[in-house]
Amino acid sequence: MNTIKLKVSDHSREIAGFRYVYPVLSRRAGGVSVGINLNVNNACNWRCIYCQVPDLKLGSAPQIDLVLLEYELRELLLELLHGDFMQNSVPEDERRINDIALSGNGEPTSAKEFLQVIQLAVKLQVELSLPPHVKLILITNGSLLHRQHVQQGIKLMAQHRGEVWFKLDRASVLGMNQVNNSKQSLEKVSKNLEISTVSCPTWLQTCWFENDNLPPGNQEEDDYLDFLSKLIKKNIRLQGVHLYSIARPSMQAEASHLGAMSRTQLEIFADRIRLLGITVRVSV
Repeated sequence: MNTIKLKVSDHSREIAGFRYVYPVLSRRAGGVSVGINLNVNNACNWRCIYCQVPDLKLGSAPQIDLVLLEYELRELLLELLHGDFMQNSVPEDERRINDIALSGNGEPTSAKEFLQVIQLAVKLQVELSLPPHVKLILITNGSLLHRQHVQQGIKLMAQHRGEVWFKLDRASVLGMNQVNNSKQSLEKVSKNLEISTVSCPTWLQTCWFENDNLPPGNQEEDDYLDFLSKLIKKNIRLQGVHLYSIARPSMQAEASHLGAMSRTQLEIFADRIRLLGITVRVSV
């Protein structure tokens, strides 16, 4: 593997020279995250306006070459465990494998082979004797969790230190349409969250950012808090909320209008969420 320097601001999928896997420094994870990109065709069923994927298109993941994926994942994990990549490319205080994360350039649960990919990751987790703290993480918009093979996948994850990070950037139909270009109803979001939480430990991941130099308004905060309150009443139990802002440039048409929020701004909103009794982790 070529000598490279990992940076929070660069989550390049090609950084290791592989098709499906790549290492990144994750500000939310706090170490090296081994990414698995199932959407190598840059296709997703949503189009979030802050998305860093170039040439994003509407669609699903293509057919996955499971043999190649297994080879690449094994090679990268062995290099991180036993090679000199950590010493050469990672800041000293972040030289740890934190997780194997299904994220990439689109919605990973759109892959027909999703369950097989989870089985493959679990196999290598055991075979390579990964440290007990290394998690399996699914970063998802949650829209396809009603599918049976996706539910089987996240239930298997739960047996092997798995977590689901479920996207909820706004909690109104208008907000989801504006930010995610999603027309999903709040009822569907709530139902899929319920499926997720009973199948696997689940965090909400929420991107809070400025649009035309304005942060989200009071109504957007209130809508979000109201949605969380309803989850609590339904006994839908979250692990907590990952609240973060933009760290890398958007590759979408709205990019010039978007800006990052400060930790101070995020913490003010986080404190409102914490008043509901929900854990919040803030990252910038």
